[in-house]
Amino acid sequence: MSTVLDRLAAVIEARKGAPQSASYVASLYAQGLDAIFHETADLWFHSLVMLAAAGSGPGEVLAELERRFGQSGIDEKESRTKRG
Repeated sequence: MSTVLDRLAAVIEARKGAPQSASYVASLYAQGLDAIFHETADLWFHSLVMLAAAGSGPGEVLAELERRFGQSGIDEKESRTKRG
C-alpha cells in the first residue's frame, strides 16, 4: 500500500523532467543544489520555530533519534505500539 509520502516522492521524481514553468519542483532542480539547500534551511528553521512554539527544542528530537539509533525500524515501531 502506498503512503502519501511514497506518492509524493514519486511525483517529485517525475517532476525532474517537467518544464520549469509547470512545476515548482522542476524549477528547484533547474536552480541546482544551492537552491535545494536554501529550501532545506527554511524547513529546518520553521521546524525549530514549531518546536519552540510547542515549548520544546531540538534536544528532544535529538534524544529521540539517539534512543532509536541502532534499533531496527520494525522493532522501534513495535515498541511504540506496546507503550502507547
